[in-house]
Amino acid sequence: MASDYLIDKSIATVIGALGLIILFIAWKTSSNLFEKVAPAGWLMTGLYFFNDTSFYYNQPDYVLATMSALCLPGSLGIAYWEKKATKPRYVEALKWFRGTVSVAGLPYLMIAHIPMLNILAIWFVAWQSAALLSFAGGAKVTLGDTYANPENGGKVNWEEWDGNKWFLTEDMSEYSFHTELLVNGEPIYINFVLACTAIQSMIIFVGAISVLDIDWRKRVRALFIALSLIHILNLFRNAGLIWLQMGYPDWRWMNLTIFEFGHAYASRFVSLAAMFLLALVLFDMLPKMHRHVLSLLTPLGISERKKKSQL
Repeated sequence: MASDYLIDKSIATVIGALGLIILFIAWKTSSNLFEKVAPAGWLMTGLYFFNDTSFYYNQPDYVLATMSALCLPGSLGIAYWEKKATKPRYVEALKWFRGTVSVAGLPYLMIAHIPMLNILAIWFVAWQSAALLSFAGGAKVTLGDTYANPENGGKVNWEEWDGNKWFLTEDMSEYSFHTELLVNGEPIYINFVLACTAIQSMIIFVGAISVLDIDWRKRVRALFIALSLIHILNLFRNAGLIWLQMGYPDWRWMNLTIFEFGHAYASRFVSLAAMFLLALVLFDMLPKMHRHVLSLLTPLGISERKKKSQL
């Protein structure tokens, strides 16, 4: 498993954490020192995500492999822009982006590397997804045992796992922890992992909204709308995938089960579409965030259209 990564995962995690800390301080302070080292923060953060490219490629998960591969060249471009940007519009947008990435990335690293928080997030969403499906009449869906998945060796029951439950100190497989689902007391071989909680999607909006220099009430309102919608949609997504697997266990397409196809492709496409629509709603509520995003997209040839003056 370790050979699937370009550099050792623990080293990459330390590099990524240091990069995020640099970006956070560069966003929070006006120190010229950290303004100058902000490009290094981008490179370190980009390297952390880029390190997963070969791992996802060998899964194979070509969507995540492509997204990971773009992180390093993207961070190189932003780092170069940081050094050259002089227009206030771009300087302000880049500063906002530093805060967005660091405020989103640091809590996610914390949850991913503190087993107890990881497990609590899984239980919280898995229980609600199972309750929703049971309420809808699909079947009696309950939570089974929870396991830790060390890199070397098979799964170990969470209660019997002798690892540090407050800070991850050993190498784990891709899905470090998972909880089994039971239908009418029988396993259906669907496991809940951290990725099923949609915490990655939610944390992006937390970072983008919370660092905006606007009235706090607007931030709270936007966060409530974004997080509640993502959470509810994710519950329906999870329940839907479980229902499909129970109803069509023999369905196959390109050697994929209906759950694998729905999880890896169909639901991912729908989730990205939902994120895009949610972003449009937030852009209307938060014009400042919209301006920042358009400023950052300028190198791609996308910019805000100037309004024609009326005669």
